[in-house]
Amino acid sequence: MQSISLGYSPCPNDTFIFYAIVHGKISSNHVKFDEILLDVEALNLKALNTELDITKLSYHAFGHLRDNYCLLRSGSALGRGCGPLVISKNSYSIEDLKNKIIAIPGRLTTAYMLLQLRDPSFQFDPSRILIMPFNKIMESVATGEADAGLIIHESRFTYSGLGLQKVLDLGDWWEKETGLPIPLGGIAARRSLGNDLIQDIDSLLKRSVQYSFFNRNEPLDYIKQHSQELSSDVVNQHIDLYVNDFTIDIGEEGIRSVNTFFERAEEAGIIPKSHHTLFVN
Repeated sequence: MQSISLGYSPCPNDTFIFYAIVHGKISSNHVKFDEILLDVEALNLKALNTELDITKLSYHAFGHLRDNYCLLRSGSALGRGCGPLVISKNSYSIEDLKNKIIAIPGRLTTAYMLLQLRDPSFQFDPSRILIMPFNKIMESVATGEADAGLIIHESRFTYSGLGLQKVLDLGDWWEKETGLPIPLGGIAARRSLGNDLIQDIDSLLKRSVQYSFFNRNEPLDYIKQHSQELSSDVVNQHIDLYVNDFTIDIGEEGIRSVNTFFERAEEAGIIPKSHHTLFVN
């Protein structure tokens, strides 16, 4: 049996889609998965060193890794009304924040690439861009360590409870700018695994997503073991927002969205150009 390293985040959408695979609910076709649960930015950094066979990646990170990794058709977090938010304690506009301190969840996150596409003045500057785990950002803004924060995942549903307010919805900006859904993260495979194995794993992941959809309550205990937010309502909101038809299969509209994302990031000099296709050849 072949062992495959599998990296994904502890966020509800990832634990939801991988539940059936890691709990043996579906046949794994003689492949054994060694799962590694880490924050998405930690996964991004591991993939930079090609340490993982299959992994969740921010689309920003994937833009740097297309020579070594390809995209699976299943597993993407991509949709509408689900983009990262810039939040603050104060009634700032995004222009007000250009010389203030902003906490971000990682330099390779899609959230940070979106912020730079929206306004190139937010290029990395360690004197005003603070990198921290996504679940620490709201607290840093609430305590005044940062003037604003770039939030993702469950934080989208809970920031107002800390007295924080929305400055900008970057997903909304992207949708109005392009008319396309926002590509947040996807599941990537090392190209060196080979076409046949990658396609088998892609098919397995699709079945895993479908299993969780058809048995919606079954994965809940596993999801709550790893989630930053234990409220069932918040967990279900998270899954409803980030797991959808694009997760089962990215489809043509999803592919257009990813390609548009990369084209704009290449033009802005945020990611390098690549001659590789998104999927295995």
